[in-house]
Order: sequence, then structure tokens, then C-alpha cells
Amino acid sequence: MNATQEQLKLKLTQALVAAFGTDYTNTDPILVSASNPKFGDYQANVALSLSKKLGKQPRIIAGEIVSKLDVSDICEPPEIAGPGFINLKLQTSYLEAQLNAIQIDARLGIPTATNPQKQIVDFSSPNIAKEMHVGHLRSTIIGDSIARILEFCGHDVLRLNHVGDWGTQFGMLITHLFDRYPDLQGATFIETSLGNSLEGDINIGDLVEFYREAKKKFDNNEEFQKRSREAVVRLQSRDSSDFLTTWTKAAWFAICKASRKEFQIIYDLLNIKLIERGESFYNPLLPKVVENLATTGLLESSQGAKCVFLDGFTNREGNPLPLIVQKTDGGYNYATTDLAALGYRIQEDKAKRIVYVTDEGQSNHFAQFFQVARKANWIPEDVELVHVPFGLVLGEDGKKFKTRSGDTVRLRDLLDEAINRARADIENRLQEDERTEPEEFMQNVAEVVGISAVKYADLSQNRTSSYVFSYDKMLSLKGNTAPYLLYAYVRIQGISRQGNIDFTNLGINRQILLKEDAELTLAKHLLQLDEVIKEVEQDLLPNRLCDYLYQLSDKFNKFYENCPVLKSEEPARTSRLMLCDLTAKTLKLGLSLLGIKVLERM
Repeated sequence: MNATQEQLKLKLTQALVAAFGTDYTNTDPILVSASNPKFGDYQANVALSLSKKLGKQPRIIAGEIVSKLDVSDICEPPEIAGPGFINLKLQTSYLEAQLNAIQIDARLGIPTATNPQKQIVDFSSPNIAKEMHVGHLRSTIIGDSIARILEFCGHDVLRLNHVGDWGTQFGMLITHLFDRYPDLQGATFIETSLGNSLEGDINIGDLVEFYREAKKKFDNNEEFQKRSREAVVRLQSRDSSDFLTTWTKAAWFAICKASRKEFQIIYDLLNIKLIERGESFYNPLLPKVVENLATTGLLESSQGAKCVFLDGFTNREGNPLPLIVQKTDGGYNYATTDLAALGYRIQEDKAKRIVYVTDEGQSNHFAQFFQVARKANWIPEDVELVHVPFGLVLGEDGKKFKTRSGDTVRLRDLLDEAINRARADIENRLQEDERTEPEEFMQNVAEVVGISAVKYADLSQNRTSSYVFSYDKMLSLKGNTAPYLLYAYVRIQGISRQGNIDFTNLGINRQILLKEDAELTLAKHLLQLDEVIKEVEQDLLPNRLCDYLYQLSDKFNKFYENCPVLKSEEPARTSRLMLCDLTAKTLKLGLSLLGIKVLERM
């Protein structure tokens, strides 16, 4: 099934060609949703843009387009308004036919991409031996939603977790590990750790505290510093015959494994699926990056470091700002790793679109290493690089969200608090309604509502903006919140229970018939989901889908208030039940693309 907007665009293009010739085959008809329902459903503004080129008044141009425009199977006769707008109103019969068709389609009439691609979404990216904190919330949630939407559109999506699992800090962590657990320095530990056996797990305890202890020793103990640097050299060594080197790598494996277990708790709570490919994966490729840049002639020496000077980037003094790819001591940095990762993703993964979901503070970094890759001619014309930046999570004081003591908020604590507050709210409502539910029901509802509230509060914001984190607002049953949307879905399931209705069996001759204004308004909105998903596929702004679902819930509630369902006579009763069912299916699909589960009861 073709999207309504796409069909109308095609017909407008055909009319432009018929009216003015083949030179106008690629002219954008500038078709948009009407800002005011009284003017129709869509508005084509192309006549205004052609006035100068054709040397005619826009209204005359609009008239010539309309004279060649055949939309009789979709719209009422077109109307010309104002200086030359072409207003289009969908026929009720067309709306009914479209709704009846998508009612039995699992994808609700939404086509897959015409040209599906291999796409990579790089998101979450915590650092090994450090806990995930509120700063990882947006990357994880936004990245997951983008991946879900691209997958639904039919693209082959590789979800990558580019974790920080390499670097000089691992020398001090490994050294501290063996200072704390000297009994681990043996062949059994090496065998179990490198073999990834469960017996190789070690209980580091609080990872943050473990890191702090190691850092404190590194800053205050020269002998510890020396041993830590030696551990880094061994870690980066390719000599597999040396027992000490193998032992060091086993310790690194053990630390990474302990961190992954902690990360997985968060990912399980959030229902996030990722493939880990850390910085260490690309480490063997780093010398080749420098060699290739030298071959292209881009590499320059600056104070002993190997750099690429960039266009448009200067320091405070106004001097050209280089991107360092190899430091004076021969070491590499994030930019080198990112360049190596980019090359691998293009050459080995065969990705055609690579999406990086990070905070806006890294925008310059991405602009810089993208520019280096383009200057080196590493980016084929059919490959698109996209940085998806996002703003900060703020406290209600408008400052960066922190605990009362000023520490960064642990992500696990934030999610647990949301679940606990949702649980308290459920218990209060049950008490007010004098209703009892089993423990399993209450805990499941608390977890779904709490996690959904956190996700939706984030995704409903334009990702480029910062937003204020408020448990009270995000858990409210009113306004643009997850509980409000979940309640709309639950209300429909309540209709099913109340009327003993099986939505999958409403009769052979069932038909959606639109008579009332509230029915028409809901119907038109239901048919716009494909347009919204197509927009998000391109601009990667999940808040557009949130806005759509919020408006859908609002329009359904108005329909529910104005159009009796169970008490109406046939054929209106079955028609309205079908509208309810289609609304529920649309909510469930849309929320699933945001990573949010629905509930049958609340």
C-alpha cells in the first residue's frame, strides 16, 4: 500500500509535467499537512515557488496545475486558496477503504524501505571499570529507538556498543587487581579468564570504588606508577609466549567481564540489545591508520606529534587546530581509534549509513574526524556518516542532574527509583479503588510504567535540547507521558473485557464507517503513522513519533468521550470497535519502536 502523501505527491508531479513540461519532473510539489483542518488535510505550495520562473501569478499557476490534477480516487475536488495554495481534502470513502485494508496487516500498511541498507548505530558506549551513570541514559535510549525504527523500515542494522576497554588506565587497574588479589597470579586464573569460563569470574565489588582506589595509588605512589606502565606495555604486547604478558591479559579479561555483568543488568532492565565491539577490537589497526594518512600526504608533524590540520578549526589564539592521530610518545588517541573503526565499518561491515549517538559536547570531535576521513578519500559517495547529538539531563534546578551530594547519578539508582515511585503510585490507586491485585501483577506494572516513563520522558524531547528530569511529571497520568499513552491502550483492552469482545473476531462483513467528526479526526491521524516513521527514518528524531502517539491518545480519548462504543447500534458498534482495535495496534507498534512495552491492565 502506498502512503497517502506519496500518492498525492506523485499525482501533483504528473500534473506539473502535464501543465508545464518534462523540465518539471523533479520539481518538489511542496506538499505539507494542512495547518488548519478547515482548509483540508494537505496543502501544496508549489505554485508560489514557481511564480518567478514562469512569470505568472501563483493563483494562475495553481489553476493550471489543478486543471491537470486527477485526485478523484483520493480527495474531494481541489480548492485554490489565498495567494495560490492548493488545498486537498481526503474523501471519507478513501479513508474508510484505507483503514479497512490496514486493519488486517501486521505492519498497519507501512511499507518497508525501497532500498534497504546495511546501517550501523553506535550507541551507549560506557567505559569498562566504571559504572553507567545518567550521562549514558540518552545515548542508550535514543540509540535503541533509532535502531528499532530503522530495523522496522527493513534495514539491516548492526547495533554496536563501542565501549572504552583500552588505554593507559588499564595498567593501573590490572596492577591494583593483583595487589588486592595476589592469589590470582597463577596458571589457573589465566586459563579460566582467557577461556571465558564462569569459574574465572572475580568479585571486584564496587567498580567505582575499585577505580578510585587504583587512581589514588597511581597518583601518590611512584613504584605503583612504574608497575602500571609496565602492565600497559605487556597488555599491548603481541608476545603470547611470555607468562607475565598472558597473565596481564587474563587480568584485563577479568576486569572487562566484571564490568559487562554490571552493564547487562542495566541493558536487561531497559530491554536493550547490543553487540559489544570495544576500542581494543581496533587496536591492531591503528598503525595502518597513521600509515595511510601519511601516504595521502595529510600527515604533518607538530611538536613531535603526528597530526592532520583541519579546515575551519582554530584554537583560542586563532591558529590552525590539528587533529592528533599519534602522540609524541608514539601512543594513539580516540581520534585514531575512531578513524580505524570507521574504516572497518565501511570496508568490512559494508555499512552504507553509520550513525553515532553521543552527547552534543562531542560534535567537534565528529566533525573533525569525519573531515579527516573525507580528505583521505575513505568515504565512498554512497556512504553517509551521521552524528546524532543530544543535550544534557538537567535537575529541577536547571543544572546538570546530580545527587544531593553532588555526585553523578548512577543509572541503576535512577531506574530503581522510577520503579519504586511507580510501585507506590499503583499501591495508592489500588487502595483508593478498594481493589486488590497479586504481587506479581503490581511489580510487573511498576517495572513497565517506571522504565517506560524514563524512556518516554527522554525520547519525547527533541534530542538536540537539554531537558529537566522530573519523576513526578514523567509518571503522571496526564499530559505527554508514557503512563498517559499506556492508559489509552489499557482503556481499549478494558472495552474488550467489559463487552466480552474478541477483537480478532468481529465478523466476516465488518467495516469501518466514518460518520462523526471525532471518528474522522481519529481515522486521519491513524493513517499518518507511515509519514511519521518515514520522517524519523531520515532525520533520526524519535520525538516526532512520540508527538504522533500523544496526539493519537488524545484524539482517541475525545473519540471515546463523544462516540459510544459498546452501547451504539450496529453497524456503528462494530465500526467503532474496529477503530478502537486499530488505535490499540497503532499504539502498541509505535511504543514498541520506542522500546516501550504495553500493559493489558494498570
